[in-house]
Amino acid sequence: MISKERNLSARRFFYYKEVPMASPKIKNIMNSEAIDRSITRLAHEILERNHGANELMLIGILSRGEPLAKRLQALIQKISGKKTPIGFLDITFHRDDFRERLVVPQVKGTDINDSIDDKIVVLVDDVLFTGRTIRAAMDELNAFGRPQKIQLAVLVDRGHREIPIKADFVGNNIPTHEGEHIKVFVKEIDNKDGVQLTQLRN
Repeated sequence: MISKERNLSARRFFYYKEVPMASPKIKNIMNSEAIDRSITRLAHEILERNHGANELMLIGILSRGEPLAKRLQALIQKISGKKTPIGFLDITFHRDDFRERLVVPQVKGTDINDSIDDKIVVLVDDVLFTGRTIRAAMDELNAFGRPQKIQLAVLVDRGHREIPIKADFVGNNIPTHEGEHIKVFVKEIDNKDGVQLTQLRN
């Protein structure tokens, strides 16, 4: 009797090990050249909308918003001849899910050395999703002054907003469905440029 139970347990164990796990399906959406084109277009649109760079200030949202803001700064300077002030926001402690996160976040710290008063501040981020990151960025920004205007530039807008926030400048609109995830790679952090869409297989 004991021998039969052991054999049954062994068969059950073997069966569960044989069940294949769902593997994610990865699709490359943007390569390095596509990202360069999008950032160049964003730079031109920012300058056109604001009639030049005289009142502009770029604020990159850490972490991947930082290198994107630096690239925009270089392009705007190349196009307009003016070096735009730049700063960086760490929104870690302003996120509404901060207490729920299981992983201890790496805090780099906000770095804004120029006054934002009466500036047209362009927040720069890699992906716009629910809008909660942008709301947290605006909460953090309030401590540094009163800008003339706040605009938002993102490389990717994937939809699914939970807060009524809209980007002023978008590199690429990539509608996503439940179970899909957008990952942006930047060479300054990831040693490569690219945008991938990951989807769990059914």
